[in-house]
Amino acid sequence: MAPLRLGSIAPDFTAETTNGDVKFHDFIGDKWAVLFSHPADFTPVCTTELGEVAKLVPEFEKRNVKVIGLSTNDLTDHSKWVDDINEVNDVTLKFPIIADVDRQVSILYDMLDSVEHDPTNVVNGIPFTVRSVFVIDPAKKIRLILTYPASCGRNFDEILRAIDSLQLSDRQPIATPANWQPGEDVIVHVGVSTEKAKEIFPEVRVARPYLRFAKLPAEGN
Repeated sequence: MAPLRLGSIAPDFTAETTNGDVKFHDFIGDKWAVLFSHPADFTPVCTTELGEVAKLVPEFEKRNVKVIGLSTNDLTDHSKWVDDINEVNDVTLKFPIIADVDRQVSILYDMLDSVEHDPTNVVNGIPFTVRSVFVIDPAKKIRLILTYPASCGRNFDEILRAIDSLQLSDRQPIATPANWQPGEDVIVHVGVSTEKAKEIFPEVRVARPYLRFAKLPAEGN
């Protein structure tokens, strides 16, 4: 199986989830999606992460993004874990969590760990999923891939920021600089001449011939 890369079509699959059976491409529909995996239920870092995503669902919805989690336990364990997540984080988790007991989705997305890579994520010879994030656009293309180690909780504010950048660059001929936040100046795309950029943007600042900063038109903020 060819490795998944940015621009690859996200593999489709059907799976059981806490919200019923899901066919992934149908679940995405005409929206963006974030698929994020967890090694197992009742794990401490992941319990905080799922709670944080539950809090941020309105922010994802503002961006036309659906979220779906994955863990390798069954639906019974998922249901008990969701109770813990809700109580610990003071949330009501409503988005689906895939029950990938046979690890078929994990294999499809190359999310299984190994003794060579992280022996702490292999128990009794059974590999667990690494903690991956896939951002997928409405065309079902993978636009961002992140993989975190077991000890490091994911920064979902950063994932939202990256989605803002991706969606903005789809609408405007721009890239975003280091540490960019919505509303700040952007970088003019290398394929746009400075003369053309001055027609598109209200203000253009040339730092180098290859690096031009611009203020966005009002509708782009």
